[in-house]
Amino acid sequence: MNNIIVISGPSGSGKSTLIHILLKEHKELNFSVSYTSRKKRVNEENGKNYYFISKDKFREMIDTDKFVEWAKVHSNYYGTSWDEIDLKSKNDKVVVLDLDVQGAKNIKKKFSDALFILIIPPSIKELEKRLIKREHNEINKDIKQRLRIAKNELEQYELYDYIVINENLKDASFVLNCIYISFLNLTCRKRISVERIIGEK
Repeated sequence: MNNIIVISGPSGSGKSTLIHILLKEHKELNFSVSYTSRKKRVNEENGKNYYFISKDKFREMIDTDKFVEWAKVHSNYYGTSWDEIDLKSKNDKVVVLDLDVQGAKNIKKKFSDALFILIIPPSIKELEKRLIKREHNEINKDIKQRLRIAKNELEQYELYDYIVINENLKDASFVLNCIYISFLNLTCRKRISVERIIGEK
């Protein structure tokens, strides 16, 4: 399947904001909504940000092989369902997945021709500043842990096809947009068009 884009990035890298901008600019893109067992935050919507379910329900879905990939992060479960991928990629629609490195690895095992993009901060010091500014108290309590996780994720950068350094949001958004346009014009995606032109009399 060559219509999957996986975007990863450490907490505080600006990944979610960049994905939001990309989806806003390209209405044809579909966003894959993940399942999670964590509690819904104030400004989040069920079915838009995540599908919020209990840990028991999540484990039941694991046991019945409902997930393409899943992981346990900070004591909560996160996963991408087969149904969500099938639904959002119908009629050759391009589907965007927001995943951590572990999730990206699992997707690559099953969809090796997907496009993998890593959003990174300009430095660890800048990442720390961004995390400190976060409003969620639960995040502020474990910044050191999140920085350790971030370094571990960055060390696995070779898993990805493209790296976007988010020092300036406007510039990073431009780069991500260019990558998406390039993806749309890959040979494997334009084969039918080329064959049609070749076949013209």
